[in-house]
Amino acid sequence: METLEFKIRIKAPVETVWAVLWNEETYKKWTGAFCEGSYAVSDWNEGDKIHFMSPNGEGMNSIIEKKIPNEYMAFKHIGEIKDFKELPIDEETKKWSGAMETYRLTQDDEFTDLTAQVDVVEKYIDYFKEAFPKGLETVKELSEK
Repeated sequence: METLEFKIRIKAPVETVWAVLWNEETYKKWTGAFCEGSYAVSDWNEGDKIHFMSPNGEGMNSIIEKKIPNEYMAFKHIGEIKDFKELPIDEETKKWSGAMETYRLTQDDEFTDLTAQVDVVEKYIDYFKEAFPKGLETVKELSEK
């Protein structure tokens, strides 16, 4: 697995960027870069489960490993979801189960630096290198409105 890092500088307060990242409506907008119509099912509390879903019922089940409001969010990806149900962990899933995805916000005057890191298996590296910058560009647009 490889850890990819993506950064973007946003002219908005850290609270605004945090809200755009994790509020239901804006979350759907920026994650559309990965899968149109994607959404998350969660109470967004540290230690809670979170389901990252596509409209057709496929996705990933994960845990919110760490949450520091307006500063840091870390997801630990556990397994796959098909037909809206968590699947048992198989040999293929074991290759990436435990992969992390983190978001760090750092405020600097009127700017917020957003750094995202994601652990990716080789076959998805090119996909993430293309989709992640698009998603973060949407976060920037929504935050700077």
